[in-house]
Amino acid sequence: MSADPILAARPLGFPWETVDPFLFCVHHDDDYPEGNEQMGPSASLAGRNLGSDFVVKDGWRMYHGQRVPGFPQHPHRGFETITIARKGYIDHSDSLGATARFGHGDVQWMTAGSGIVHSEMFPLVNRDDRNRTELFQIWLNLPAADKMVDPYFTMLWNEDIPRIDRDGVDVAVIAGSLDGLAPPSPPPDSWATRPDSHVQILTIRLDPGATWRVPTAPLGVHRALYFFEGGSLTMGDAPLSKGTGYFVRPEAPLVLQNGQATSELLMLQGRPIGEPVAHHGPFVMNSRAELQQAYDDYRRTRFGGWPWKGNGPVHPRESGRFAVHADGRAEAPKA
Repeated sequence: MSADPILAARPLGFPWETVDPFLFCVHHDDDYPEGNEQMGPSASLAGRNLGSDFVVKDGWRMYHGQRVPGFPQHPHRGFETITIARKGYIDHSDSLGATARFGHGDVQWMTAGSGIVHSEMFPLVNRDDRNRTELFQIWLNLPAADKMVDPYFTMLWNEDIPRIDRDGVDVAVIAGSLDGLAPPSPPPDSWATRPDSHVQILTIRLDPGATWRVPTAPLGVHRALYFFEGGSLTMGDAPLSKGTGYFVRPEAPLVLQNGQATSELLMLQGRPIGEPVAHHGPFVMNSRAELQQAYDDYRRTRFGGWPWKGNGPVHPRESGRFAVHADGRAEAPKA
């Protein structure tokens, strides 16, 4: 008898449970109202715990934002953030002087490395319509040898992300190759740049009745499938439950068979780094002493300081998608 391909199943909380080399995954999905003059919600903020508003009220949250929802300046060290902006916009600013607006399928991949301060704000640009904002933020660990590399970010514009789109199946290939498709490269010091890391990040959408076979991966690789949207879905003979993350054997042949409603999944896969993890707040290191050093360094240097006006700057309402890197290089998605 073949082994059960499902190793464990966990409910999708806030955040979602992950395994090495991933540290964290959260799904933000907020149905914001029309935007006001400051690109905040055109609605009363009374009754919200402003500065730490994580309770869904009227379909949305302010998070750490006071006027505009999002996450004003905060530091990171020792890992990477991968932000998949599915709907709405994210305005990025950082202590290196880099800035960006991205959204509607774009991905920002940032190596925090030795230390960076950044803000991630959700500008509500629509004055006459709702501003749904949906994104994943994923934390990918760095091995000890790379925890103190220089900070760096890469934009993966939606137009450059390869996709499988056939027979009612849509798969966006954000990391790792699939069926001969390879996405733009992650930052140069990422764990994902190592071919033997087998890091793969996919978003998967199945139309009603669609079937997709998940390619196998080598033994020892960790793989998780998060079923976050849909109705009935089976994996082989096993029915899957919406709102559940499944940790599965990578070498097992997996066939997803969808039911009568569109279903969506996120897949995270990678060879574990296999090193001690010391994690507190915005820092992820290998020991408690390194964590203390991170806090001491941040208090002393502020990781380069904050060159922007305000803790959570947003770009003009009419700005399109763009990025300006720390070296002054500017880019935008292809027309």
